[in-house]
Formats: sequence, structure tokens, C-alpha cells
Amino acid sequence: MFKDIFKEMFHPSKTAIISSLKRSDGLPVSEVAKEVEMSYMGVKQHCINLEKLGFLESWRVPRKEVGRPEKLYRLTEKSNELFPVAGVDMTLSLLEGVKSLFGESAPEKLLINYFNDLKIEWGNMLGSKKSVIEKAQKLSELREEHGYFNVCEFNKEEGLFIKEYHNPLDPIFEVYPNVKRFELEMMEELLGTSVTREAVEGPHGQSQTSFEIKSLGKAA
Repeated sequence: MFKDIFKEMFHPSKTAIISSLKRSDGLPVSEVAKEVEMSYMGVKQHCINLEKLGFLESWRVPRKEVGRPEKLYRLTEKSNELFPVAGVDMTLSLLEGVKSLFGESAPEKLLINYFNDLKIEWGNMLGSKKSVIEKAQKLSELREEHGYFNVCEFNKEEGLFIKEYHNPLDPIFEVYPNVKRFELEMMEELLGTSVTREAVEGPHGQSQTSFEIKSLGKAA
């Protein structure tokens, strides 16, 4: 999900390209073109323009087979400006104020309440879903609506995952790392099964978070 102002500024084709690259660790123009269903030359020109604006960077990697090195594009740190964060400065300031008034544990207690409220809200929307896969797909959609950038993926060989490429709470996690556990426990209760959180680094250095959802049976 992009900040609304950038949706208005960017042509839909550019937002589709940025979305594709956000979910990857770097792609050549040919693969981006397939994902966004555009012409090779159209995607190439958009990538060149986005690189000039500082939102993309390119580099070349040797091909496995004979041929010229392949040119790949990926998002830069500047592209983080395109995605929402949870009112970071104000939120952290408020949490620090709560800590000074009510003690060290007060901020985390507030954040626990936040996830409890979110669990109730999202739980009502997941109630009609029967299987863990259906629940995971709906949870991924709800997270997307709240500013997370993630996808739900399932195949019989690897299993069921929610793969996350942007979390608006990341700046809060840096100051209050225990909050990651609160979020994970909320996801487990919503899905009715155990979930493992793992930080993953792709071959080209892009970081992401992988939530592995263990059971595919009927959720309670």
C-alpha cells in the first residue's frame, strides 16, 4: 500500500512496477514486464525514469549461461518514503511520555492493548473463513489495508507463508523489540495455529520478514 499522495503523483504503471520490485530482491526488466503485464520497452522506460528520480538503482550480475551480464533493478532507501509508517515521531514521543509518567513497562502495556483491539477487529472479519489458508489470505489483505506490504503464498512443497516487505511499525519495533512478539501472538490467535517469524535476506541484500504458518488443517 502506498501513501495516497504518491498514488496521485505516480502513473499507475509506475506504482505497479514499484510494487513488483518491493516484493522482490531485484528483477530484470523482462521479469517485471511479465508481472505487471506491460511491454518490455514500456517497463524499461519507467525504470530508467524512476532511477533518475532516485527510487530505483540498477546493477549487473553475471548470467549462469553464456551472455552479457544481466541488468537488475531494485528499490533504494529513498523508496521507503512511498510507503506508510505508523506516525512514528508522534507515536514514539507519546510512548516516551507514558514511560516517564507511568514507568518502564507502560509503553509495552499500551502496545499490547493496541494488538488486542486489532485482534478483535480483525477476528470479526476472519470469522467466516474456515481453513487456515483462507484465514491467512484474509489476514494478509487486512494487513495490506493497514499499510503493511505483504503477500500470502502457499504451495504443497514449501507450505503456507505470509511474506512481508514493509511494516509500518518497524521504527517502533526498533525501540521496543518485544512488540514483535505481541504482533506474532496476535497472528497465532487469529489463525488458530503456530506461526514462526524469521528475518530473511535475499541474494541481493533486500531484507524481508517471513511468517511460516504451521498447520493447514481446520482452524478452531
